[in-house]
Amino acid sequence: MRNNTKKTVYLLLASLAMIFLSACSSIHYDGAYVNNKGSTVVPAINPADEKKINDLYQAIMSLGPNIIPSEARFVAREAVLYPKVLANRYQLTSPPLYHNVLVNYGYRPRGLCYQWTHDMAEQINRPMKSLQFYHGVAFRRNYWREHNTLVVTAKGQPFETGIVLDPWRHSGTLFWSRVKDDKKYPWVQFTN
Repeated sequence: MRNNTKKTVYLLLASLAMIFLSACSSIHYDGAYVNNKGSTVVPAINPADEKKINDLYQAIMSLGPNIIPSEARFVAREAVLYPKVLANRYQLTSPPLYHNVLVNYGYRPRGLCYQWTHDMAEQINRPMKSLQFYHGVAFRRNYWREHNTLVVTAKGQPFETGIVLDPWRHSGTLFWSRVKDDKKYPWVQFTN
């Protein structure tokens, strides 16, 4: 009887693994690249991305009275579109936790949340007069829960007033919100 129970458990676990793995999918964006001026290029911006860019632009503009519109537009556009380039570079697989397993076992080159944060910062964090960037972290040093992200604020303003720019959470589709409004993660500024 004990062997039958073991077989049943193994069969159940194998079935669950197959269901989970069949729900995983590769993500690829044809034609997404960074041009020689450092801007992300995609063949066409879909309406959902256009709305997200415009909404994020408005949110960045609301960070303070002296935000320069061209800086806000650049950050909003790159925050939404550049994750498509990274998805291709990372050979991204969804969901994010499954992709993390693939990275940790050497089957994918990059794509852990702190790598998204670093790579997004390299693309977006340019010398700006009205905006600045922070590295945010939640649940630091908790191996299973730690999460990292990029946060944008008005120049000279504290981390807590910023906007979370998180492409990891939804497998390359940008999630953004005010730091204080993100119900999933208790963000704090990363310090060494």
